[in-house]
Amino acid sequence: MRVVTWNLWWRFGPWAERRKAILAVLRDLDPDVVGLQEVWATDEDNLAGWLAGELGLHWTWAASPAPGRWQRRIGDGSVGIGTAVLSRRPVVERAVLRLPVPAELDDGRLALYARVDAPAHPVPFFTAHLTSASGAATVRREQAAALARFVAEHGRGTAHPPVVTGDFNARPHTGEVRLLRTAGLYDAWDHADPAAPGGTWDTANPYVTRADGERSIRIDYVHVGPPGPGGAGRVRTVRRAGAGPVDGVWPSDHAAVVADLDDGVPPAPPGTP
Repeated sequence: MRVVTWNLWWRFGPWAERRKAILAVLRDLDPDVVGLQEVWATDEDNLAGWLAGELGLHWTWAASPAPGRWQRRIGDGSVGIGTAVLSRRPVVERAVLRLPVPAELDDGRLALYARVDAPAHPVPFFTAHLTSASGAATVRREQAAALARFVAEHGRGTAHPPVVTGDFNARPHTGEVRLLRTAGLYDAWDHADPAAPGGTWDTANPYVTRADGERSIRIDYVHVGPPGPGGAGRVRTVRRAGAGPVDGVWPSDHAAVVADLDDGVPPAPPGTP
C-alpha cells in the first residue's frame, strides 16, 4: 500500500500551473491513500475533488472553520481551505477534529480521519496540519496530544495499525513529534536510506522563505503503529517526492513523503493465476 502526505501550499503562487504539476507527481506515484493539507476550494471547484477525478480516486475533505487569516493573505474571501484524503478504496467512515489553539493563533487547523476499505483489513488513516506559528511549540504539543487521542479513539476495530500523516511544522526530535512515538506511532522515515535527502521544507525550493544559512528540514511525516497480522502496516520503503520542478513549475513549497507499507494480504500460492 503506497501512502503519500503532502502540503499543497493552498492558493499561493502560480496555483493554476502548480495544480497541474501536483497532478503529474501524484499520477506518477500512483498512490493508494493520500493525506493532503492546505487544499483550496471555491463554490465551483475543489482541488482535492479535481485531483480525485483526474486520478480515479475516492475523496473526502474537511473545510477549515476559520479561513479568514488565510483569505486575507491573498485578498480573496471566496476561497476556502481544508484538509483532504484521497483513496483508491472507498472511505467507509470519517471524522474531523479541530485542533486546539489559542484564539489569537486560530486559523482553523484540523485533523481528518478516514477509514479505508482495504482488501485485508480496514485502514484507519489520519492526516493533520499543526500550527506553523513561530514560538508555538507548546501549542503544537497540545495539538499532537489531541491528535494522539483522536487516533486512539478511531483507530480501533481493525487489525491494521493506524497510519498518521501530515505537516506537523516541527522537526523530528521536537517534543510534539516525540509525543506521537510515546503514543505508539513510529516515524516511517526511520526506514529511509540514510543518504537520501529528507528535507520536506527544502532551501532548494524557490517558494521556501528562509534566513541566510538556514538548512533544509523535515516537518512532514508518515507515522504508523506496530505491524498487524501478516505484517500489515510494516514500512518497506520511504522517500520524498515532488521535490523539484515539473515542466519548470515547482508543485508546492513542501515536498511530499511517500511510504510503501505491507498491506497484510498473504501472497498467492505458487501457480495461482
